[in-house]
Amino acid sequence: MSEDIKTLDDLAEVVEVEEVVVETAAPREPVRDELGRAYATGKRKDAIARVWIKPGSGKVTVNGKEMSVYFARPVLQMILRQPFTVAGVEDQFDVVATVKGGGLSGQAGAVKHGISKALQLYDPNLRAALKTAGFLTRDSRVVERKKYGKRKARRSFQFSKR
Repeated sequence: MSEDIKTLDDLAEVVEVEEVVVETAAPREPVRDELGRAYATGKRKDAIARVWIKPGSGKVTVNGKEMSVYFARPVLQMILRQPFTVAGVEDQFDVVATVKGGGLSGQAGAVKHGISKALQLYDPNLRAALKTAGFLTRDSRVVERKKYGKRKARRSFQFSKR
C-alpha cells in the first residue's frame, strides 16, 4: 500500500464495498377463527387459562361468571385489566375465559397472560406495547418441591440443643 488513507473517501476508493441485503421479516398477520375471535392459552404457577377475545363492550367472563364475581378482590380485577390499559384498548374487547388449577392469584395471572397473547394475535400492532410491559412472557416461577429431612422446601425442623 503505497497510498496513505486519510479520509473516508480514500478508504472507499481502496476497499470494494459489497451491498448487504437485509431481509426484513414479513409483517405478522392477525390470527382469528371463523367467528372473528382470537384464542390463546395463558399459564401462571399451576393455573392454565384458555382465553377467547372478540370485539365488544369490555365484558369479561371467567368460568361462566362475571369477572367481579369470580375475582372478588380489586387487585385481581386490576391484574386482568392491565393488558387492555397498556395496549390502549379498554372496553373494546369481550373476553371469555376458562381457567383450571392453582389458586385465585395464579388464575388471575394466567388469564392476564392469555389475554395478552390473544390481543397480540388479534392485532399484531399491539405486540410492541405488550412485549415492553412484559405481559407476553410466561412467568416460570413455581413452588419449589419439598425435600426429605426438611419441614418444607428449605425450612429445617426446630433444633433442640437439650
